[in-house]
Amino acid sequence: MTAIIEHPQAVEDRTPSSLPLRLALAPAGTSPALVDGAWWPRSRDLTAELPSLTAVLDPLWGRITRITVNPTFWPVIPHKVRVAGHLVHVGWFKPEQDPHKLLLLSYTTGRWDLLVIPPETGPATAARLMTAAADPRRALTASGLMREAELFRTAAEADWDATRELAWDSEGGQGTAPRTPAPRHPVRTETARSLRTAGTP
Repeated sequence: MTAIIEHPQAVEDRTPSSLPLRLALAPAGTSPALVDGAWWPRSRDLTAELPSLTAVLDPLWGRITRITVNPTFWPVIPHKVRVAGHLVHVGWFKPEQDPHKLLLLSYTTGRWDLLVIPPETGPATAARLMTAAADPRRALTASGLMREAELFRTAAEADWDATRELAWDSEGGQGTAPRTPAPRHPVRTETARSLRTAGTP
């Protein structure tokens, strides 16, 4: 499945369920990896976000009956979410489950793990994460993928800073800007005279 990457919408009153789902899945029939794809929700509201996700996955993976998350990044975890035609039970595990992973259980087929990309992630980083998570040759956990993306982002920012510095140098801005000397305060004559005569016997 192809990931749908979009820039944030300017319209504030659009609900997550009315927007295209941002999801990338590993190709069907590939050998199992540590994650089966990535999901980039638009908010941390599971009640609003999960129905559209399960509506897409039900026909692909069989009816999703249970979802678990790590509560680290989810402020509210509902016990149940109504999806078209059925209820999905939602639970949480803190020490046992990767905080960046969503675990989905199907009534008939099995289990899938999705990397959850934080809603505030920029489009370029999200696209990179979705591609990596959907690659069945990768052997990183959800948190491992997030760490790798952060290292890549930091390196890219460092390269950008270096490029700007080279551009500055090539345009004649080499070295540091000339320092403005601190203003000199003249010593009053009376004070100078008293200092000169203070040590005279």
